[in-house]
Order: sequence, then structure tokens, then C-alpha cells
Amino acid sequence: MSDCGTRAVSVIGFIGSVFSPWYKWSGRKNPQNHVCINVATYGPGGRFTMTDRGQSALRQTASRFEVGPSRMRWQGGQLIIDINEVSSPPLISRITGQITITPSALTSVELPLTPDGAHIWRPFAPRSRIDVQIDRKGWQWQGEGYFDANFGTRALEDDFSYWTWGRYPTGTGATCFYDATRLDGSELASGFAFDDSGAATEIPLPPKSPMRRSLWAVRRETRGDAGTRARQVQNMLDAPFYSRSAVETTLNGTRTTGVHEALDLTRFRSPLIKPMLAVRVPRRRNWTFS
Repeated sequence: MSDCGTRAVSVIGFIGSVFSPWYKWSGRKNPQNHVCINVATYGPGGRFTMTDRGQSALRQTASRFEVGPSRMRWQGGQLIIDINEVSSPPLISRITGQITITPSALTSVELPLTPDGAHIWRPFAPRSRIDVQIDRKGWQWQGEGYFDANFGTRALEDDFSYWTWGRYPTGTGATCFYDATRLDGSELASGFAFDDSGAATEIPLPPKSPMRRSLWAVRRETRGDAGTRARQVQNMLDAPFYSRSAVETTLNGTRTTGVHEALDLTRFRSPLIKPMLAVRVPRRRNWTFS
């Protein structure tokens, strides 16, 4: 999120694109054949890009992840993301530029999201700075950054019905909450405080704070001090099964604004969702690196 609070960006690299209808329709047999660098910009002139690409578009090393025309690379303690993508309908346009994430430190935290470890959350850099240089007027800015990853050996909808996640900056670092309801009815509820050195402390959980539903009526909740309420301050991404937004909540007596996500996997399982997604997530099977 930008320091001025008017713009934000998210970038997700996928091997086995979990929200791709093409990956689902393929039977999820070959994740390397469904790869993507998803870029979404929020604010004036915001765009959404998510192209499902085939195996020929994937190149990897220990420090580099490349999908077609875009790539991520570690260099000098920074994550550098080079973007060259085309946004989805109805606002079709090319988005090019570079995003640099500079972590204050890297953590060693891993949180299994299921008892058998089939899904794992890995917050690599909960506190970072981000520098955005995109080739559009007003899209050169700096702000609060964050870098994490999720790993899994099963489809999300095979194990979960609902989850929420939130990351909120604090004066000394950042606080993250992860809440999920599994299909068997059991629940995950975790909270971590990270300082600028990367040290992590599991914290007592403040109560859940319900929020107004998204435009697609996705249920939303986060956590905050007892007696306070959370509220959306910027809508980012709104889908029939998913919401991403900037949310203000209260932690330890201080109001803070961070990024919040809610995911309704019961809705995502609906066969009606996949054709809708195919419009927003085009499939490009072939790619040749020059």
C-alpha cells in the first residue's frame, strides 16, 4: 500500500494456479503447465491481470521465477519483480514496470493450515518497503510492503470452506491473523506479531470483529480489540467468492490499516464459477523465450 493510502498493488506467482479454471478442468495433474504471475493494481486507473500459461513459459532457478514476459528475482537482499502483462476485460491494456520489495528481515515461521501439513503458510517478509514504478501516470510510489507464500498438495476447496487473513502494520513491525474453517468443521485461529528483525511471537487472539459483507456479499471478519469495530477503507478486489480490501482495525489501543482477505470456498466449488473465471483468466498455452 502507498504511504498516501490511495494506491495499492498485489503480485502473486503461481505454480499450479489455484484459482485458474483451466487448472481445475485439467484435473490438476501438472501444476507446471498452469503457471501465472498475477498483477493487480488498486486506485485510479487500476487493472487486473491473470494469464494462465503453459509449461513452456516457466523458467526457474534458486533465485529466479520467470513466467512468460514477467519475472521475480532475488538480488542484493531485494525481491525485484519485472512486469509485462495484459489486463483482463473489460479494461484491456498492457501494464509494464518494476516493483522492488526490500524486507526489513526474513522470518523462519511456517504455519501448517491442516494437521497433516498439506497446506502451509510461510510469511517470508512481514515487514518490508515497496517501490512501485509502473508506466502509468501516478503509478510511481513507495509504501508498506509484505511478502509471503502458501504451499499445498491438495486443492484449497478440498480442505476448507472459508478463511480470512489480515496483515496490519504496527509501530514496531506487523501483526498477522489467519483464521480458517476446515471442511471437517475444525477451525484454525492464529496470530503472530513480527518485529523489524524478523522475530515472531505467537500472540493471544483478540476477538473477531465482523465487517460489512463485500459487494458480492462475501462474509468478512477480522480481529481487533474488544469493543471496537473494523471497517473497510478501500475496496481492492471483489469476486463472487473472494474479497481483498484495505481494512482499519484496532490493535492494542491503536488504529491501524492493513490488507485483509476473505475467501468463501463453498462458493468457489460451484461449477458456475469456473466459466465466469475463464473470462478474467485467459489461457495462453504456448510461449517461446527469445
